[in-house]
Amino acid sequence: MAKVRFLKHDQIEDAALCLLAEYGRKYGEVSEPPVPVEEILSAHLGLTLDFDDLPTRLGTPDVLGATWIADKLVIVDQSLDPIENPHKEGRYRFTLSHEIGHWELHRHGFLAAAAQPSLFGSKPEPSIVCRTSSRKEPMEWQADMFSGYLLMPTEMVLAAWRQRFGNLDPYIAKDEMANLSAKWGLADDERPTVDVAKDLARVFKVSGQAMQIRLIGLGLIRTEVPAPSLFKG
Repeated sequence: MAKVRFLKHDQIEDAALCLLAEYGRKYGEVSEPPVPVEEILSAHLGLTLDFDDLPTRLGTPDVLGATWIADKLVIVDQSLDPIENPHKEGRYRFTLSHEIGHWELHRHGFLAAAAQPSLFGSKPEPSIVCRTSSRKEPMEWQADMFSGYLLMPTEMVLAAWRQRFGNLDPYIAKDEMANLSAKWGLADDERPTVDVAKDLARVFKVSGQAMQIRLIGLGLIRTEVPAPSLFKG
């Protein structure tokens, strides 16, 4: 496996925004959601997209996507096919942009590491296999972060929030989360998805969970009631 270099959060965000800008210069600026991730992958990057039963093909459980760097091929597990399973569209789009993240952030390391076997050669193993159990590995969380920045660009999310609420004041979600946790019997370490995250998720065509994580990261959803400020007007 190629060595993964350390990347700061803003470096990953810059990479995602640069890709979106490059696509925009060729095909028209993307100013509103949803981000056309399929077109970015195929038309702009020239990657081939396909579906397959990846756990069976690779002999690896819980795999959702894989990329063959030298062959410019991305395969997504057939369970995420949005035509067959439209309720998984958010997970599908996140997986696509995750694989794009690997392409943008990691492909040079794989190409430099060693001769990559061709898909049609004697060893058709993918360069990168993305499993749900590998999320904590540096290469995987970098691709996850890239995916979030690409599908939910900061300025686009802020504009959508402002359009909905008329301002950028955060939503204090503590009570709603507590009520949902009690309703569904969730454990203390399980965080339910609040309605505003679900609503914006539909606009951006991502999962409610992904949108909630992004909104919390931007400070637009807070899970605790902020302490009163002595200097607040």
